[in-house]
Amino acid sequence: MQRSQVRKRGLYVGRFQPFHKGHLEAVKWILTQVAEAVIVVGSAQYSHTPENPFEAGERLTMIRKALDEVGIPRERCEVLPVPDIHTHGVWVEHIVSYVPRFDVVFANDSLTKRLFHEDGRFPVKPIPFYDREKFNATEIRKRIVQGGGWVELLPRTVVDYILEIDGVQRIQDLAKSDKVP
Repeated sequence: MQRSQVRKRGLYVGRFQPFHKGHLEAVKWILTQVAEAVIVVGSAQYSHTPENPFEAGERLTMIRKALDEVGIPRERCEVLPVPDIHTHGVWVEHIVSYVPRFDVVFANDSLTKRLFHEDGRFPVKPIPFYDREKFNATEIRKRIVQGGGWVELLPRTVVDYILEIDGVQRIQDLAKSDKVP
């Protein structure tokens, strides 16, 4: 296969706590830029905290369900968990060691952009925000804790899955436990 025929693959890293419509719009946009996307579920080892309520496997399931819901073929998206290492100097190499080869990084997170920029091996492109104020995982978790206004912010299959795993109660319980002195 000639170099010009090689399919381009883009990398998209996030915690996806939970995977919402803004994330889904980002994936759809990324797939207009590249043939395939590698979606990295970052900080994969963390769960059951107010900031990271869902396990890596639960987040993988949410993403796959959302992609299926909108008809994105599975062969266009590889979804992989990657644990965090808390060492910024080797973080890019850590990501590279966990995922298939990729050609470009799609990111809005300032640290992710900075680390890949400093590494210098991959172009880094911003992702258009999709109503960022509303489609924000921190805001969604806050709304779940407060008891409403979150369902319309997630793909239907993700809502169903969160309800199936009792995720609403988990988020609410974790928020309460976080306030105990």
